[in-house]
Amino acid sequence: MYERNSKIDVILDSAEELMCSMDEPNREITVDMIAKNAGIGKGSIYYYFESKDDIVDAVIERSYTSAIQEYFTITANCDTTLEKVQMLFRSMVCKEFQDSQKNVILSLHVQDNMLIHCKMMITAIQTVSPILEQLLLEGVQDGSVYTETPQESAEMIVAMLTFLLNQSFFPTDYEKTYRKLKLYAKVLETCLRAEPGSFDFLFTPLPE
Repeated sequence: MYERNSKIDVILDSAEELMCSMDEPNREITVDMIAKNAGIGKGSIYYYFESKDDIVDAVIERSYTSAIQEYFTITANCDTTLEKVQMLFRSMVCKEFQDSQKNVILSLHVQDNMLIHCKMMITAIQTVSPILEQLLLEGVQDGSVYTETPQESAEMIVAMLTFLLNQSFFPTDYEKTYRKLKLYAKVLETCLRAEPGSFDFLFTPLPE
């Protein structure tokens, strides 16, 4: 799990800023660019990271960690398991559509780099699935959802959604994306035997 460190965060902030501001999706970000943008020496970067790929991995992990931390803060006010599930999706997905220019997860989706996309999908599954699995177990206990295989269900749900939103496979078209999310919400509702409309928030914009 990512832990804050002042110098590391300077490096990651620099890399993240470059990733989110790239005009050309295929343009490669280099360690030199990250160092120059951060205003530090290249040697300082290699003290903490062995390569640019390690920096990208850390940026991705930090982005998901931030979303998860926000999720745990919000769920303190949730009364039901289903509300916690909804908040998990809001933290990981809906926020991306509200502030796409500042959301590094969505910005990375746009980049035409298959390695980055694969790393993002793996990180999402590893980070989010265990949390969703626990929520499904709680949901089975209180009757809000049902599944005989909470671990596998959690992994499939996260993997499907991550793939669905991956713009490397599906070019940006918000109208089509929301239609897919609407169908995905119905699939979740059916597979988890949840109440009708339980996942409608996935395709409904959040209030300003």
